[in-house]
Amino acid sequence: MSKTMKAAVFVEPGRIEIREKTIPDVGPNDALMKITTTTICGTDVHILKGEYPVASGLTVGHEPVGIIEKLGSAVTGYREGQRVIAGAICPNFNSYAAQDGYPSQDGSYLMHSGQCGCHGYAATAGWRFGNKIDGAQAEYLLVPDAQANLAPIPDGLDDDQVLMCPDIMSTGFKGAENANIRIGDTVAIFAQGPIGLCATAGARLLGATTVIGVDGNAHRLEMARTWGADVVLNINECDVVDEIMKLTQGKGVDSAIEALGSQATFESALRVLKPGGTLSSLGVYSSDLKIPLGAFAAGLGDHRINTALCPGGKERMRRLMNVIQSNRLDLSAMVTHRFDLENIVEAYDLFSHQRDNVLKVSVKPG
Repeated sequence: MSKTMKAAVFVEPGRIEIREKTIPDVGPNDALMKITTTTICGTDVHILKGEYPVASGLTVGHEPVGIIEKLGSAVTGYREGQRVIAGAICPNFNSYAAQDGYPSQDGSYLMHSGQCGCHGYAATAGWRFGNKIDGAQAEYLLVPDAQANLAPIPDGLDDDQVLMCPDIMSTGFKGAENANIRIGDTVAIFAQGPIGLCATAGARLLGATTVIGVDGNAHRLEMARTWGADVVLNINECDVVDEIMKLTQGKGVDSAIEALGSQATFESALRVLKPGGTLSSLGVYSSDLKIPLGAFAAGLGDHRINTALCPGGKERMRRLMNVIQSNRLDLSAMVTHRFDLENIVEAYDLFSHQRDNVLKVSVKPG
């Protein structure tokens, strides 16, 4: 086995390039995964643009599908050569947050100050791949706390079918879970990118009987119908808030899911909520949000606003792959373009500019 590998490395804002890096050593609690397929996330684009800071020289990416190349001495219940995935969030489950039921927030209390001007807990503490440690856009990936984070891929499922599990599917489903959806509910999902599409699918699986998909892209609205939307609304063709209130006879929706991260979509999601409804927020916001007084009923509307970071860990991954294996959902069609790792810069250019109706790209080491 060679001592080096190819990896997509963040160099500086606007620049990610393929470099040779040393294949990492495996500690007792680690596993070395040989990557067979990975993909690019919107968060990776934020990193590329310098909108989310990571260290220069870091391997990016956090959505790994692969084969166990080497196991640490303390890792049991797995075997080398086994096909596995690991969640984008890879907690060790030892922190206070993890043991309090929020493993995605795994980490320590950090005194920090930055653009937010605040001090306290780092909200991305459980996100290590491509954030705090080298990530998955490489030939090999070191998985820490492997016993907690490696999930075997069921027989019969190919890489494309499970590629969305580590992040997109887990995040979208968490948005639906956080929306407090009950059987027979009406749910509106604002933005039908990959995460919003998964939230749409999750809302249907949880029992919503009227699922409303909102976007400005006709192709994505068509895909939303494929994955569970009963009604689709194009923001370029109607006043979405008025249309949703008409559809619900003025009552408002039981739940709204915001999957873009903008003031406009957040406000719209809040404005269509019924009294006592839930707004489930998945978007990553880059500036302070303002809550409109009327839509929030001056704070008296019994509304709930829930936020989430993608859940990780092997049990979460097992459950998501069960959904796919049982034929409840097939997300392989979300892979619209394919690239070799050596051409990942081209893949970033396509994905970041959203050309050619791209949803997700498949990236495979040579």
